[in-house]
Amino acid sequence: MTLPTTHVSFPAGAVTGESTVLAVHPLDDGRHAVVTGATPFHPLDHTWPDQPADLGTLTVDGVELAVVDCLTGAVGPDGGAPLVGADIPVRRGDEEWSWLVLHVLAADPGDLVGRTALLTVDAGRRAALSASHSGCHLLALALNEALAPRWRKDPGRADAFGHPDFDSLAMAASVMDTEASTDTYRLGKSLRKKGFTADATEDLPALADALPELTEAVNRRLAAWVAADAPVRVDVPGPELTARRQWHCELPEGAARIFCGGTHLHHLGELAELRTELRLSEDGGELVAVTRPKRA
Repeated sequence: MTLPTTHVSFPAGAVTGESTVLAVHPLDDGRHAVVTGATPFHPLDHTWPDQPADLGTLTVDGVELAVVDCLTGAVGPDGGAPLVGADIPVRRGDEEWSWLVLHVLAADPGDLVGRTALLTVDAGRRAALSASHSGCHLLALALNEALAPRWRKDPGRADAFGHPDFDSLAMAASVMDTEASTDTYRLGKSLRKKGFTADATEDLPALADALPELTEAVNRRLAAWVAADAPVRVDVPGPELTARRQWHCELPEGAARIFCGGTHLHHLGELAELRTELRLSEDGGELVAVTRPKRA
């Protein structure tokens, strides 16, 4: 039997739900994955694993089972066991494949197929990850604005406010946890060819010398956005795990939109503070931003 693509409710912020168990599959590491028709759990994305998986519990007939991990699985048109991670041979969202949320249990739970499961996400962990993820997007917009004078030509890609999109053009890695988001940007030849300069010019100091002033400018912008208590939502075209979702924030400067598959705050007033620390590698080849949200 080919399983249908899982429907998810985490984009709206859901942390609980009920659904029928469709399958239980053993994984290569000895753990077992439970598949339900719908879920509030956010799984680790195998293509861009920036936000860690939700954890929580799955309760069937009064028996509570710990969900110790949550993964994205894919099943081909011929059926079979779900593939995970690098074993998935097609692009995310391939319409001939089913895309599943795999609720990972430490041991074999026995025969659960056909039973109703109560799915409960660790709400505190989810809230912390959502704060880090929203902070990551706000950092991107503030950093784009602060670095806009360093572009010698139009790189051909702009953010929602018309600034050259340094964040997407230079991004090497983005990782978040319950404390912060860490974004690593590569300042190499490819970025220079697009028009970015980290060197001193007639009107700008070298990026290394400008880092304290740049950090201050970014943090001023972040503070202003938090103070504005802007509403946040995730726009979804459909309930499927593979739907192309978009983060939307009504900032004072206008509506900001970024394609994103993660979870987020509902409004920026949920934060008491949002600050970033910018670091430049010794060779000047990488810029790292560590952005820490403090929840209200």
